[in-house]
Amino acid sequence: MQALRLRVARKSREAAGVAAFELRSLDGSALPPFTAGAHVDVLLREGLVRQYSLCNAPWERDRYVLGVQRKVDSRGGSVAMHDEVHEGAIVDIGLPRNLFSMAPAKRSLLFGAGIGITPLLSMAEVLHASGRAFELHYSARSPEQAAFRARLAAAAYADRVRFHFSTGPGANRLELPPLLATPDPEARLYVCGPPGYIGDITDFAAAHGWRADQVCVERFGATTASSGADRAFDVVLARSGRRFTIAPGQAIHEVLLSEGVEVPLSCEQGVCGTCLTRVLSGVPDHRDSFLDASEHARNDCMTVCCSRATSPELLLDL
Repeated sequence: MQALRLRVARKSREAAGVAAFELRSLDGSALPPFTAGAHVDVLLREGLVRQYSLCNAPWERDRYVLGVQRKVDSRGGSVAMHDEVHEGAIVDIGLPRNLFSMAPAKRSLLFGAGIGITPLLSMAEVLHASGRAFELHYSARSPEQAAFRARLAAAAYADRVRFHFSTGPGANRLELPPLLATPDPEARLYVCGPPGYIGDITDFAAAHGWRADQVCVERFGATTASSGADRAFDVVLARSGRRFTIAPGQAIHEVLLSEGVEVPLSCEQGVCGTCLTRVLSGVPDHRDSFLDASEHARNDCMTVCCSRATSPELLLDL
């Protein structure tokens, strides 16, 4: 990972369980550019790398802003950010990457839930600055759990923001029919949030005639979809001929690392694509959110951090 060494200039509470981190260069120099929807890899400690969306405006070259939710089921990343990364700390991050980029459209509908609001914030800034039509629909359990709520309420585009809360006084859950029942061929949808939330929106859109190329999704966790049973299979490394058995409940990368085989890793959830590996023979059981449906169908590569196999054996280009 090509790293930037930055300083945490400010750490603030943005909602219950959500902290914002403002990162700046050590010498005051401009940071590498990024585009709306981009993220960075944050190296928290050796072997612990996590991805967080950049949520400030892309033209702000003096800082990067990240929003991080402390997760109850954290595998170490969000807890480390909240408990170990304080104002003044020095952190190493990768260069910005974008797997959730915007495309030109007459109108954009942005849907975010929970911490899924983060990449949409930079998108809203760009859409507003360019004079393009958009709406931002933000769902949270309650106002206290809506990250960056004050920023959105005070934004120049606040009249295009709709908050949807599922509990408390004035609860107003997101209603999809008024928004998506009639497809707009010149619009694009951008969706980020928990898997169930994403599935509800994408399924509704597909059922009502929205084209697949109009819907762009950012997932912060792997899908649980599986095309085969969780059973044992063998992995063969093409370059050495070594063979390993992957038992039910084991991940390919865990077995390979335990046997001294180097595998590039980052998110370990099938989201970032760092561990993407060529498949020379065999049929993967894709469980990632990085590859799209057409790439899954080709079966010529797989994420070894979370995907498995439907065939008895996989021959990998390792």
